[in-house]
Amino acid sequence: MAKHKIKTPKTKLGFPLKMLIFIAGLTLVLFCLWKFISAQADLEERQQQLLLLQEKARLLAEENAEYESILSETDERTYIERIAVEVLGYAYPNERRFYDSKG
Repeated sequence: MAKHKIKTPKTKLGFPLKMLIFIAGLTLVLFCLWKFISAQADLEERQQQLLLLQEKARLLAEENAEYESILSETDERTYIERIAVEVLGYAYPNERRFYDSKG
């Protein structure tokens, strides 16, 4: 008994269908490329923001350390004198201060 293979007809895609698949594939590739470039630009922007925030955090940490040192001073008179001289610009009687006017 001879075995017969049943041949299925090969469907040929028409030119419009091939063109449609090509255009869809090209569109998908271009969309993915656009999303990748957009994500890279967003990443760069976020890294810049991170650097700015890290610098701000460092400055705030320094300021906080200064405040902690002021609060940890046990001698109230020393604290008052320091604030009067540094912040308010006061001086002792008969004290001379010289400032560089060239700046």
